[in-house]
Amino acid sequence: MITLYHATQSRSTRIVWLLEEFGLPYTIEHVSIGRMDGSGGPDPKNPHPDKKVPAIVHNGALITESTAICIYLNDLAASSPVAVSVDNAKRGAFLSWVAYYGTVIEPVVTLAMAGLADHPIVKRTWRTQDEMAQRFLNALRSGPYLLGEQFTAADVLVASLGHWSRQMLPADALMDDYLVRINQRAALQRSFAKDRP
Repeated sequence: MITLYHATQSRSTRIVWLLEEFGLPYTIEHVSIGRMDGSGGPDPKNPHPDKKVPAIVHNGALITESTAICIYLNDLAASSPVAVSVDNAKRGAFLSWVAYYGTVIEPVVTLAMAGLADHPIVKRTWRTQDEMAQRFLNALRSGPYLLGEQFTAADVLVASLGHWSRQMLPADALMDDYLVRINQRAALQRSFAKDRP
């Protein structure tokens, strides 16, 4: 059994969705976290070393950070139609998208929200929002998902950003259509129902 340490309407909401997509057995342990408005705060029952979410515990192992959890759950649910197995020809593309989310997309979006996206070091290190947008759109031209015909955990990461901050994704009909397809997924609807205690 997987235990997900979860805070409502946070980055751990995407992990509820992913668990529903994979059909893995899990329980939710609701925890408080510090919020942007100053409310909330660290929860002593949260095992995440920084008291953030998401965090999962499985067979005594603690896994933190959305990208690591996505890969871990993907491999745990290897027989799921959503999973990209280690022998799948698209495994490299899958891992690249998951890593790109954590190492480029999140920093670029966060720095843009802080008004720092135009700093030369930011542009040189992570590139611009326009360059990021082109990478999304190039993938979706071969779509309907980031890896083509198969919906994967990489789509969960990107689409969850669209749920949280739509303006950070390309203002393009390809992206709009992609998000419409994503929003129709039954597992996503089930996850919304489980987001709150």
